[in-house]
Amino acid sequence: MGQRVIILGGGFGGLYAARTLGTREDVEVTLIDRRNFHLFQPLLYQVATGELSPADVAFPLRAILSNRKNTRVILGEVSDIDPVKKELLLADGASEPYDWLIVSTGARNHYFGHDAWAEHAPGLKSLEEATNIRHRILYAFEAAEREMDPEEHRAWLTFVVVGGGPTGVELAGALGEIANDTLKGDFRHVNPKDARILLVDAADRLLSPFQPSLSAAAEQALIDLGVRSIVNVMVTSVDENGVTLKSADGTEQRIHAHTVLWAAGVAGSAFGAKLADRLGIALQRGGRVPVDDHCNPAGHPEIFVIGDVAYQTDAKGNALPGVAPVAMQQGPWAAKAILSRIAGQEPKAFRYFDKGSLAVIGRASAVAQLPGLNLTGLLAWLAWLFIHLMFLVGFQNRLIVFIRWAFNYFTYNRGARLITGDISPAERDRKLARNQPGV
Repeated sequence: MGQRVIILGGGFGGLYAARTLGTREDVEVTLIDRRNFHLFQPLLYQVATGELSPADVAFPLRAILSNRKNTRVILGEVSDIDPVKKELLLADGASEPYDWLIVSTGARNHYFGHDAWAEHAPGLKSLEEATNIRHRILYAFEAAEREMDPEEHRAWLTFVVVGGGPTGVELAGALGEIANDTLKGDFRHVNPKDARILLVDAADRLLSPFQPSLSAAAEQALIDLGVRSIVNVMVTSVDENGVTLKSADGTEQRIHAHTVLWAAGVAGSAFGAKLADRLGIALQRGGRVPVDDHCNPAGHPEIFVIGDVAYQTDAKGNALPGVAPVAMQQGPWAAKAILSRIAGQEPKAFRYFDKGSLAVIGRASAVAQLPGLNLTGLLAWLAWLFIHLMFLVGFQNRLIVFIRWAFNYFTYNRGARLITGDISPAERDRKLARNQPGV
């Protein structure tokens, strides 16, 4: 019987670790996830805006790992851990013992202590949230088509995206394309170009981790799509009728909008908090578990915490960003570190190699901050396309996404713009019924 390695989470970190360990016969690998698929989160915003279907950005974990004979996949949720017994407790009452543990449970939306805002401003961390956002975006135009009251009509056509990082910029840019191109000519009483798209952020510019010149290029590209940015403001309230913003001088601004989308921050997963509690350590900024340069929580060399749930600093003391490339590098490294320790050798410290950052704004428009090179416009967009296709799991998914992108590029169409689930909450139906002309 080989050493038992359990991996929590089938995201980038967990999947890459499982692939690395899956080639070894001296370890027994178990991957546990609440979902039966690996989700390619960098393209999740395209599901939310109707450019891709959910199946285009997800791939079954069992299919990915089917040729790793030492690896089994469990569909379940881990609710607790006993680090003394080296045992995990699942929500259904089952337990799983481990010799080595890799925690890659990702992140959740962070509302900075205002969790009630989630009902009115959904984030973008899961397929369910993506389809919810798609529903809200498309339904807003449908509601505006029937709305007779001018103020309510304008509120339905006002979209507020909170957060000026890559996710917020990509969402806002996609909304601009929907309003300017995708829905053109679809309605009789609404001109989609009248949509007001606002991108708000607390920083003094969009894409603050990028160089100022790239931030400026991104903002100009958004302006060309009809997106207006509001920076240096804090969100103080969110409800079904809009948001309230507060500037540095204390001035408040109320925006009447029925569609608010959250891209302002993430926090470590709930299991990360449970793990920190059981290990007796304090969470760091963003609810992330602090780890050393070997990805281990203090005093536990058998536990590796990687990806968005981990708080790790580089040689300069700066926290590693919560982005996919970090998890992609930590996953294989953690797997190899376990193999080294099984062999009685101490692995070298983990060092993150920053290959750059990219953000797409729209058709043939993106910004890329690469080592020693900055790109904007078409070249940055082509780099973004190539990199995302290369890391998308499964040849079938790569082919389908490439075909969809090519079709959308030449036709300006988004074939997955479907409103699924309940058509609308009852109160919204009543509001529309009061203002609807005779049928």
